[in-house]
Amino acid sequence: MAKSTPAPKPEEIRETLLDTALEERYLAYALSTIVSRSLPDVRDGLKPVHRRLLYAMRQLKLDPAGGFKKCARVVGDVIGKYHPHGDASVYDALVRLAQDFAVRYPLVDGQGNFGNIDGDNPAAMRYTESKLTDFAWALMDGLDEDAVDFRPTYDGEESEPVVMPSAVPNLLANGSAGIAVGMATNIPPHNVGELCDALLHLIKTPKAQVGTLIDMVKGPDFPTGGVLVENRETIVEAYRTGRGSLRVRAKWAEEKLDRGQYQIVITEIPYQVQKSKLIERIAALMEEKKLPFLADIRDESTEEVRVILEPKSRTVDATQLMEQLFRQTDLEIRFGINMNVLDGTGIPRVMDLREMLQAYLDHRQVVLLRRSKNRLAEIVRRLEILEGYLIAYLNLDEVIRIIRTEDEPKPKLMKKFGLNDTQAEAILNMRLRSLRKLEEMEIRGEHKELTAERKDLNALIKDEDLQWKAIADQVKEVKKKFGGATPLGKRRTALADAPTAVVVPLESMMEKEPVTVILSAKGWIRAMKGHREDLATSELKFKEGDSFKYAAKAMSTDKILLVGSDGRFYAVACDRLPQGRGFGEPIRLMIDLPNDAEIIHATVYAREQKFLVVSNAGRGFVVKAEDAFAQTKNGRLVLNLAEGEKGVVCAPIPGTSGTGDDLLTGKPADSIAIIGENRKLLIFPLKDVPEMARGRGVILQKYKDGGTADAKVFTLKEGLTWKSGDRERTETDLRDWVGDRAQAGRLPPKGFTRDDKPFSG
Repeated sequence: MAKSTPAPKPEEIRETLLDTALEERYLAYALSTIVSRSLPDVRDGLKPVHRRLLYAMRQLKLDPAGGFKKCARVVGDVIGKYHPHGDASVYDALVRLAQDFAVRYPLVDGQGNFGNIDGDNPAAMRYTESKLTDFAWALMDGLDEDAVDFRPTYDGEESEPVVMPSAVPNLLANGSAGIAVGMATNIPPHNVGELCDALLHLIKTPKAQVGTLIDMVKGPDFPTGGVLVENRETIVEAYRTGRGSLRVRAKWAEEKLDRGQYQIVITEIPYQVQKSKLIERIAALMEEKKLPFLADIRDESTEEVRVILEPKSRTVDATQLMEQLFRQTDLEIRFGINMNVLDGTGIPRVMDLREMLQAYLDHRQVVLLRRSKNRLAEIVRRLEILEGYLIAYLNLDEVIRIIRTEDEPKPKLMKKFGLNDTQAEAILNMRLRSLRKLEEMEIRGEHKELTAERKDLNALIKDEDLQWKAIADQVKEVKKKFGGATPLGKRRTALADAPTAVVVPLESMMEKEPVTVILSAKGWIRAMKGHREDLATSELKFKEGDSFKYAAKAMSTDKILLVGSDGRFYAVACDRLPQGRGFGEPIRLMIDLPNDAEIIHATVYAREQKFLVVSNAGRGFVVKAEDAFAQTKNGRLVLNLAEGEKGVVCAPIPGTSGTGDDLLTGKPADSIAIIGENRKLLIFPLKDVPEMARGRGVILQKYKDGGTADAKVFTLKEGLTWKSGDRERTETDLRDWVGDRAQAGRLPPKGFTRDDKPFSG
């Protein structure tokens, strides 16, 4: 019978508050993510998975001069010995280290299909092979010389380096990106030759400022090239604070063809942009007729990027066309800089450029001292053995006699010649061929060389100036091997000043055609091709319970200005409105119009157009369209409203636009007619109402009960026109209703309509 598990003793049960337990566990998870997964070490620029990959490949003897091994073998060793995670994630990390379009200085030399700049996936790990590059080998130079600490692996059976010796400044050379818990990092790649110049300057001038270092490290150097278009002040500020945003553009050229024709050739695209998706985006814009001057795009790329853009006409300006592409596509990107790293103590923090370079130099100083002390210990051990050999050569006959005659020659030798255990053991292990005279001369020469080296190492360890001189020599060697004089080290990203404002507005590059914008009473909006007449009585289809409200004749490049009863002005582009003869889309999907608000006016946006805006409290003012325009979803607040108030009228002022809107007469207006819900009409001069950009306005008409029903701006001599059913009526004798602003008014003329909106319908 199976034994039952004994119940836990009362003292073994610990009560913990749920929030405390969650806090402790989440903090542990967050720290693990930050330190062990997402942020690179400032000393070698590697995350644990990359460090373990390189170390495993080194253990497999995949050095640059050797042969390749299957990536599956490498991944197997990594996840089996050092990194107990999924094989797919480890292989993805290995692949990225081999992609010359993803890493400025590849750490892995790949053989096979490792993906491409179009975003195609690499082949499975069983098909691809890899080995280390010279850059990666330099990163691990000194691992066998006690240059860094080692720690046990997750199962305790192996050991792994805590950090790489890093003879090359890998963090800034290759950059890094990652998202942790509550923090992230995004460091661009740089040119090693420029980094070496900055390191040498920092060794010589430890208090150098970021601005001086930027004269050497001119900015990011992306593996895909491109053009960095930022002014020096922006670059300096980004590297001074450790955070910023830099613009990168594709590199292009104008290629002449026969008969005065030309084509645009894009040879480099911004970093981390997939070429295939970029071309798809441009093609989609062409289908949407947002690039009417572009006739065709085709990809002629091989291993080098070559994307051809064909303009529709040779009269199209190439610079203007490219400016529009930069605005609408990823031919221009913003690379966000966030230099958040783990410092030498494992604490995450944002560093500036000088701090990063100094942290690397401090690490190299520690590595130099550790390697020097390790070498010094080896020299001391070797000199000890060599001194024993020399004693043996001076007393060769006696040494041979003791070895031949004594059963235990080791203690006898130690006593006879004053040898220690190590020296005696070395003499006993000597081969007979080593007893020749030439060997003795070689030992004496080696002893002399090691003695001199020991003296130099002792001086180096004690003198900090000598240490920095040695580090400077190492940096110069790195520059010689990977700097600008080599094909790999030549700068790829060109530098240019920040671009000026776009010469031609976006609208001029869009196909311009007439459209009629229709807004229903329920707030559904659509655009129909052509300028339609008599829309209110035409056979327009609306949803059940819905009806026609507003219409505006516009061009596809225009903006539609919408005025809400919440006092806000909104704007939508005509080219973004749903096309066709359907019901359209709710306007609330395009703007953030509150549920309790409605659209009280819609018209084509014209900068100089002016409007009279009125609340139901009888207050209002004149506002220019330019001051009210804001092409954002939440619009711009123009009419301030007290609690319980709402906007009821937005009346265009004739003669201030000249857009051809059918609501405007084009003649100067001089008077305002306002009527309340109490059917009192008041007419007063337009000049009595102030022009403002925002506010509550002045009192236009006073009411005892109710509020404003409608208002209109008109020319007094031409008379007041209102709608009565399907007809329009005009009254020219208006003396009885003309008064001062803020009066109550009187009942309207005989035959005046009883509609709620007599002026706007």
